[in-house]
Amino acid sequence: MKKIVKFGVIPLLIITIGLMVYNYPRLNIITGFAAKSVCSCTFEAGRDLASIEAGDNDINPVYYAKNVVNEEEKSVTSTVFGLKKRKAIYKQGVGCVLLPEDYKNIDFKPNRKISNKKLPFPYGNLAQKDTLFFNINYQVLQNAVDKAFDKKGEQLKRTRAVVVIYKNQIVAEKYSSGFNKDTKLLGWSMTKSITNGVLGILEKQGKINVNQTNLFPEWKQDNRAKITLNNLLQMNSGLEWVEDYNNISDVTKMLFLADDMTEIQLNKPLVNESNNSWNYSSGTTNLLSRFIRNQFQTHQEYLDFWYNELIDKIGMDSMIIETDNSGNYVGSSYAWATARDWAKFGLLYLHNGNWNGEQLLNSSWVHYSKTPTNGSNGEYGAQFWLNAGGVYPNVPRDLFSCNGYQGQHVFIIPSKDLVVVRFGLAENPLFNIDQFLREVTSAIQ
Repeated sequence: MKKIVKFGVIPLLIITIGLMVYNYPRLNIITGFAAKSVCSCTFEAGRDLASIEAGDNDINPVYYAKNVVNEEEKSVTSTVFGLKKRKAIYKQGVGCVLLPEDYKNIDFKPNRKISNKKLPFPYGNLAQKDTLFFNINYQVLQNAVDKAFDKKGEQLKRTRAVVVIYKNQIVAEKYSSGFNKDTKLLGWSMTKSITNGVLGILEKQGKINVNQTNLFPEWKQDNRAKITLNNLLQMNSGLEWVEDYNNISDVTKMLFLADDMTEIQLNKPLVNESNNSWNYSSGTTNLLSRFIRNQFQTHQEYLDFWYNELIDKIGMDSMIIETDNSGNYVGSSYAWATARDWAKFGLLYLHNGNWNGEQLLNSSWVHYSKTPTNGSNGEYGAQFWLNAGGVYPNVPRDLFSCNGYQGQHVFIIPSKDLVVVRFGLAENPLFNIDQFLREVTSAIQ
């Protein structure tokens, strides 16, 4: 018989105090993550609190947070042991905004005007399999998709959605319980590739070029003035940055403490040589959002441009890019859309920037976006991840992708005419990307 160990009140109190002391410096980040996550999942994705806490917020130590949803105000308040209360509030058009710790009044910047125009998908009906492709083994393909989802007795893969598009048609699609084709999903760092798209449109319009310098007036008195737009896009600027989500770092302070997320990287010193020091940085992408803002006379023009010239143009009707409390798009992390709408973005790049006959991006921009940056070992281009270095050895080397935290992906494989979307809560190697994509691509002869 196993002996049952019973803890007394004092040991439990000691453990509780120990946890509080260890986590106290991080409490405002923990409650900030919790409030923002619950707010967006509730008011953007339409999910219930129980599923959010059991899924998205089941991360240690975020699961210590107690979350209260205010349906009337459209807000969420989170605390840990009654400490470090943080609040996120929803506003239609810009999503959920995490308010500063010491906020007194809620002061939203100009809101985005929502378009009611719904564009049809230009490559046939994306909602169904219109064409039977005789070079696809549909049983092999469906088996590959099914294996991406959880089964009893196997290591959890925590996949939520898979969409496979071949020659502009859905050939396989599956969702886990509680999710469907209309569920908005957070792309996390896949949003960086959206930022690339906005800059690509500005480049096509002749308003910017990747070799320009003197990007910000704050840099004009020092060597940062020599940093090029290309250096920022390729995350090879040499600016100081620490991207660590497990500790208090530049990225966690930016996402969960900053009022203006575009300022954090802007104020960092140059610590390495530009173009020779690749360093993944979400701060850099939000700095790019600031650069985009500086191209417009008014804030409203900046807010509308992302939709008018890109998102609405390709019919990503479900997409919302959330802002920080200063009204800047969080271009590093906060885009929400259905899996099918994320697939449309992949198709734009699969077709070298052409959408139904309209060239939204120069084909040279797409080529540039998937050109390896110095120091990345062929893994990174300009706000896109690459397989040029063979990180997925059994997948075509021409694959490039939008990748996000916890395993969000839009894979683009030109040699196979494929776009593969996968959303979930487990990433490589827990979810074996190489095996998944190898099995998907093997179904196409």
